[in-house]
Amino acid sequence: MASKLAQLLSDSRRALLTMLGIQAVIWSVQVVNWLDDYDLSREYGLRSERVDDLPEMFTMPFLHFSWDHIISNSWPLFVLGFLAAYRGMRKFLLASLVITVSGGLLVWLLESPNHVTAGASGMVYGYLGYVVLRGVLDRNVLDAVVGLGVAAVYWTILIGVLPVFPGVSWLGHLGGLIGGLAAAVLLRDQARRTPVPAAPAPASASAPGPDSPNAALLKELDDLGL
Repeated sequence: MASKLAQLLSDSRRALLTMLGIQAVIWSVQVVNWLDDYDLSREYGLRSERVDDLPEMFTMPFLHFSWDHIISNSWPLFVLGFLAAYRGMRKFLLASLVITVSGGLLVWLLESPNHVTAGASGMVYGYLGYVVLRGVLDRNVLDAVVGLGVAAVYWTILIGVLPVFPGVSWLGHLGGLIGGLAAAVLLRDQARRTPVPAAPAPASASAPGPDSPNAALLKELDDLGL
């Protein structure tokens, strides 16, 4: 018990430092971007249907188009990112990759070629889906409580996956959410879903041998699970 608690605290500390580092990078890029009249967002944001723009799916989460844009994304990104990472950095990094690719591909495939998409909101939706579904699939009490709390607090933002707000990349939101749910399934705890094989029954001196007249009947009943 003590070792598990120590591991959880260690993972939580790494998650906290990771999200602080990501926030530092995003805000540093924002300052440079703002000084350059947001040319970075236009240059390294994602445009659809252009093969040479596909790598921009990995840069667009770090770019924004205004101070309001980055402020609205930063707090939920920090909270949900930490909750996605506190159970282990390896799964967090893999989940982040799945979310980034899922959101990027949906934008690239379906968004208008005249639009440039940038912002961390797709990651926010991805971490939301990942944290909520992870608690259900892993059957971990702490993760389940965290998932329920996240669902209760953030469920209202799910309207963002619908095309109801002009100028908002609902495709990025939807793709990120799909990626988060997929990551929760792909990275679910194997140990908790793999049944433990039953121990073989001890041999008995009175067990019928292979030539016993009841052996065939007992074998048929055993095959039927009786």
